[in-house]
Amino acid sequence: MLKHFRRAVKPLFGLLLLAGLGIASSCSGQASKEINDLQQEAWKNSGDASAWLRLGNAYARNEQYRKAEDAYREALSIDPGLEEGLQALGAASFNQGNYRDALVYFTKYHALSPDDSLRNYDLGNVFLQLQEYDKAIAAYQRAIANSASFDLAYYNLGVCYARTGKGAEAEEIYKLLVNKNNYLAVSLKNHFNRAGSSGR
Repeated sequence: MLKHFRRAVKPLFGLLLLAGLGIASSCSGQASKEINDLQQEAWKNSGDASAWLRLGNAYARNEQYRKAEDAYREALSIDPGLEEGLQALGAASFNQGNYRDALVYFTKYHALSPDDSLRNYDLGNVFLQLQEYDKAIAAYQRAIANSASFDLAYYNLGVCYARTGKGAEAEEIYKLLVNKNNYLAVSLKNHFNRAGSSGR
């Protein structure tokens, strides 16, 4: 749920596996070509922050987060006001499990637009991973206040409630999600049932 860049689904059956290998090889070749082309563009236009941002995004899509971070930092060194660079650095750090680094970037990104739901959601996700539940709850509540249809923010808020022993609040989120997104509701119910059985 929390990952910013999703992994591709792996084929499960023999024949599909063979076909999948051909597709993966083709996709890998396309990704390598895309990265190579974007590297050339960034090197030719070394003062173009958007070229470095595009290169970083290509690395991130291919889960090469360290290289993505380098490209994003280059973009920000050219244009320190590049908001997308801050968010992208936060996401790359988050996806590597470097939550303290992610917090630094997401905090700077959030400060530029404190009422933005997605920026509050990003902060909430970092605080959730750091087990700073009160801060996560506040961030998710701000995200929801500005976007009442933000199902994932409700879900993560429910997770925080479950982990902090706030069963009644978690149950309210569950009831709300039953009508909005049954998949998330069931997942949340399973989550706080496990949290309850583990003594939390």
